[in-house]
Amino acid sequence: MPIAIGLEGSANKLGVGIILHPASTPPSPHDSVHSSSSSQTKPTSPPVHILSNIRHTFVSPPGTGFLPKDTATHHRRWVVRLVKEAMKQANVRIEDIDCVCYTKGPGMGAPLNAVAIAARTITQLWDLALVGVNHCVGHIEMGRAITGADNPVVLYVSGGNTQVIAYSAQRYRIFGEALDIAVGNCLDRFARVLNISNDPAPGYNIEQLAKGGKCLLELPYAVKGMDVSFSGILARVEEMGRKLPQPGTTEPVEPWVDPDTGAAITSADLCFTLQETVFAMLVEITERAMAHVGASQVLIVGGVGCNERLQDMMGLMAKERGGSVYATDERFCIDNGIMIAHAGLLAWGKGFKTSLEDSGTTQRFRTDEVLIDWRD
Repeated sequence: MPIAIGLEGSANKLGVGIILHPASTPPSPHDSVHSSSSSQTKPTSPPVHILSNIRHTFVSPPGTGFLPKDTATHHRRWVVRLVKEAMKQANVRIEDIDCVCYTKGPGMGAPLNAVAIAARTITQLWDLALVGVNHCVGHIEMGRAITGADNPVVLYVSGGNTQVIAYSAQRYRIFGEALDIAVGNCLDRFARVLNISNDPAPGYNIEQLAKGGKCLLELPYAVKGMDVSFSGILARVEEMGRKLPQPGTTEPVEPWVDPDTGAAITSADLCFTLQETVFAMLVEITERAMAHVGASQVLIVGGVGCNERLQDMMGLMAKERGGSVYATDERFCIDNGIMIAHAGLLAWGKGFKTSLEDSGTTQRFRTDEVLIDWRD
């Protein structure tokens, strides 16, 4: 029963997780497996045994993003204590660990390097195998393990990536993707215009505000075949956001009202409008991929995949096709160490190891570059 420790730090979340792959063992008190969707059947037994899953987030002030240098400093400051805490929570010894897994890419260069250095250090101190993991593959494999999805079309949506993916011939094939910025980046950057808090995450706070939105305004709708574009949408909604009264200012702003109802346009209306538009685009290209490959399942992974409105919209589409949607909660859809440990342990089980000479990182590591030889 192999055990792996995984380190994730491709953006502002630093995660450390320890996982065990049992042959056939009953769930223990440490199991944290959960899946969520109104249109799916939950797996009857957990396919993985999660021993610990620790995370710490670098939160920047409202109206700002997180810079690579500051994020890397955060990761260096916290990585040792998170490893210690994960080992303690998992109740394992160094001798119990079989491999150390880390995020090789894609992601932000400085944070990736900070965590890679920590992984290399642990590997040499503990005399263990090192496994570099593709961040996107980690999300997909964790989603499959947690939800029990068999062979779904995958919608991978996060701050740095937007891809529609399906598996074929030991590769995750990319059917469509964002041509410019990722959907999560679009939401995060709009949050800065409205000075929305980054705690716990700007996308989450936009989701909560959007629940109070009542007016659906017109935004560009940029679907190009199987690909999407968000930069034009962001530019337009930022322009709209600047029409609203700005926090901390006393300058008079000309009232902006809904031409149909006469009600004043609010920040909640803009959040609602942005969500409805970009999520409709994602549902469209996902449905097209499902039709192409004949799939009946959709798996949503990545940080934006936590958004309940996206899950609901995707669920309506899947239901009309006689299919189902699979998603996880924030423990697994937001960047975490356990997904890196899981994907790394799958690769390690097939004999894959990363040499110290090849243990660097890359900001551009395509999902379809990875050999998925643990799947048929």
